[in-house]
Amino acid sequence: MTDHVVRGADIYTDEFAADPYPTFAAMRADRPVCPVSSPRFDSYLITRFDDARAALTDARLSKDLYGPGQHYLRIFGPNSEGLNKNMLNSDPPEHTRLRRIVSQAFAPRRIEALRPRVAQIVDDLLDKVVARGRAELMRDFAIPLPMTVICELLGIPAAEHEQVLGWTQVIRTSGSSRRSPEEERAAVQEAQLLLHHYLADLVRAKRARPADDMISALIDACDHDRTLAEPELVTTSFLLLFAGHQTTADFLGNAVLALLAHPDQLELLRVTPRLLPSAIEELLRFDGPLPVASPRIATEDVEYQGVCIPRGSVVGVVINSANHDPAHFADPDQLDVRRVRGPHLGFGYGVHYCLGVSLARMEAQIGLGALLRRLPGLRLAVPLAEVRRLPAASPFRGLLELPVTFTASALPHQAHSREPIPPKEQSWSSGT
Repeated sequence: MTDHVVRGADIYTDEFAADPYPTFAAMRADRPVCPVSSPRFDSYLITRFDDARAALTDARLSKDLYGPGQHYLRIFGPNSEGLNKNMLNSDPPEHTRLRRIVSQAFAPRRIEALRPRVAQIVDDLLDKVVARGRAELMRDFAIPLPMTVICELLGIPAAEHEQVLGWTQVIRTSGSSRRSPEEERAAVQEAQLLLHHYLADLVRAKRARPADDMISALIDACDHDRTLAEPELVTTSFLLLFAGHQTTADFLGNAVLALLAHPDQLELLRVTPRLLPSAIEELLRFDGPLPVASPRIATEDVEYQGVCIPRGSVVGVVINSANHDPAHFADPDQLDVRRVRGPHLGFGYGVHYCLGVSLARMEAQIGLGALLRRLPGLRLAVPLAEVRRLPAASPFRGLLELPVTFTASALPHQAHSREPIPPKEQSWSSGT
């Protein structure tokens, strides 16, 4: 097998953005470890399921981008350290220390206590569109749902949600405008800088007047338990903010689009709502929001499938390719909401397994369930080929817009809600 380098420009096309899975299939068959060049940095893509799972736990593939070599400069740019030097980009024992602190906020009982509030947010969003018979589901639902949830958990004031959302969307949609690459980079760097200043100011405000929220709990860990350094308060807050809404928003958009493109599966799920938990796993496997796991760096020469990955190389584990590997999934390109839950890699694997998995699953189950109940006759308002997506080279797989129509209804959300809304549980103290 040759190790000839593939140009990223030859892979990341409009056709790839619409459907990357034929390209992934070709890679798995002919070049399962594929060196790819791009203007920003070169990398090696690992595409088969067994190799992907092994790579996600391979200690020779480091997540620490801020150690020797300053690899973050190649990947994130010179202004990234203030936001991206967090547990996502670290190895044990630093990763273990940071994850242990944050994981208290994602304990199953705490997440389950949020269920009524999530249901209320879902119904409030749908109340605004049900009478219209049309919606742009990314703007009206998929993005604001997880954004509202994570902002409330962190303690970001409601009046500032839109401002914070604007900055995160500049980062998310980078490359989708008509601006030059230089202008795009400048816009992203400005958004990162503004977010850094905002979160630093928010941390100072929470220290002066602590509340019942995640950021106040993190401050308590910093000030009293001495387990969190001052700069880590800001970087951890950014990680929770961005990871807490970005992938869930993109998943919701991808999931709805996949169901609309497979009306038999949509109808099956509508008439058999008990399938929803397994359907969410299948939808995540079928077209997940994070096609390639966050970057890793080879700390020594590493060999996969007979290909030597040289020390210092950037390695991308292609989650969405691994989740379509026919060696592990029967008919992997077929969406089947009745599929028995399998060992997909949509939430990662190993020590970096998604910390917010319980919250993401809850938001998806409540959100998709409500869409199916409250928007009868749901269908695309444009041809499938005209749905606007994030750029092919984006680290995220998601939609810019999802215009839909449905049968309008004037029914209030009380006719659809299944659970009462109890008082919010006071539970963010770091000592519990």
